[in-house]
Amino acid sequence: MLVVTCVKQVPDTTQVRIDPATGTLIREGVPFILNPYDTHALEEGLRLKDRYGFRAVVISMGPPSTEVTLRKCLALGADETVLLSDRAFGGADTLATSLVLAEAIKRLNQKEEVILVLCGRQTIDGDTGQVGPGVATRLGYSQLTLIDHIDKVDLPNRKIVVRRKLRGRREVVEAPLPAAISVLREINRLRYPKVPMRLAAEEAKITLWDNKVMQLDEAKVGLKGSATQVRKIFSPERARGEILGDGLSRPVEAVNLLLGKLVEKDILAL
Repeated sequence: MLVVTCVKQVPDTTQVRIDPATGTLIREGVPFILNPYDTHALEEGLRLKDRYGFRAVVISMGPPSTEVTLRKCLALGADETVLLSDRAFGGADTLATSLVLAEAIKRLNQKEEVILVLCGRQTIDGDTGQVGPGVATRLGYSQLTLIDHIDKVDLPNRKIVVRRKLRGRREVVEAPLPAAISVLREINRLRYPKVPMRLAAEEAKITLWDNKVMQLDEAKVGLKGSATQVRKIFSPERARGEILGDGLSRPVEAVNLLLGKLVEKDILAL
């Protein structure tokens, strides 16, 4: 049985700048990393592999350079990686991306049963949180989101029990398998790759599936198959804060200034 983790290579947003004239990201010189949320999805997949004996497969849609990220996944313990890369897939929104990923998972399932699909909650470049649920919907799998703990996978009864983190409470859910799970970062602590595995990953084969292999309708993938497009990106203007008094040497005066401001803005009534 397979546990499949979907990952994405993203620009390091701490170093991304925006061109004020064009409203687009300046990608030159910006390093790419494995999406932080996806690292926890991968870790959970590896833990399920250790616990239940599943084979861990990682898939990613992106340019050829994504191979570097997939080798990092192999170094951590993934058994196999698949890169979905074709010019026809470029410029995809979450709708078109979920289609390609779902079709790739169906191809994997033809050879070996896929019991679980894991995704990070969201990516740090798009922040939509839509791809995981989109993949689940296209596959017809149980959709489990905001997961911070997997209690158990009951293979004989084809069920999984997970815990969801909601606002102010947690919810334990039982669902039929197969299932697609979007995980939170607090679900686990990451492992570090061992030197022998890092060296082996450099020599390992990365399976490449382009559209000659996938044979998808080009009108439904990439930019052509995207229902939405990003026209402009900008940094919001932020008003400068106001410093009220000196809270160290004259704390009473500072408190009175703050209370006055709150009353002035009709936030507080005295």
